[in-house]
Amino acid sequence: MTSDRLKPKFFQSGNVVNLARQLIGYKIYTKINSQITSGVITETEAYAGQNDKACHAHLGRFTKRTSVMYEPGGIAYIYLCYGIHHLFNIVTNSKGNADAILIRAFEPNLGIDHMLKRRSKPKLDKTLTSGPGNVSQALGLNKNHNKKSVCSDEIWIEKTDNPSIEITESTRIGIDYAEEDAKLPWRFYNKTSKFVSVR
Repeated sequence: MTSDRLKPKFFQSGNVVNLARQLIGYKIYTKINSQITSGVITETEAYAGQNDKACHAHLGRFTKRTSVMYEPGGIAYIYLCYGIHHLFNIVTNSKGNADAILIRAFEPNLGIDHMLKRRSKPKLDKTLTSGPGNVSQALGLNKNHNKKSVCSDEIWIEKTDNPSIEITESTRIGIDYAEEDAKLPWRFYNKTSKFVSVR
């Protein structure tokens, strides 16, 4: 197995759906307060700035919160959901297009003790890093990391060669408001991993 760190150019592709699928099996890392945590991405969702009613930037919605989505791909878009959960997205595409990928789950493999402490959990189980709010908390990410590069020494992703992964696609979670776009098969997950939020 080989691995290498992704560069901004990877995230500046114009096909957010393809990128969301590609990220399944790649490793995500954070280094927060000198603590390194990592895991294999097992679940993602794609959101497109154009023609996707589920996307925060749909129809060119440019607000203080969504402004980060209009930057060139390769930076973090982190927002607070329901006033409780920080959700970690990766901005993709070129400047002005506002596409993003939500990281919904990963399988932890490094710094698990730090993740357990951040999540106030006594032991490792699938809920440690399954579900987008749990992902951010386990990795130590919050709104302070909004707009930061995901190709840095603080947040980064490494490409891995893992041909054994079985990727399943489905509709996205919790976006009934998106009408017909709620039916788009833009959620991807590793069929063989238990670290998935919903099957």
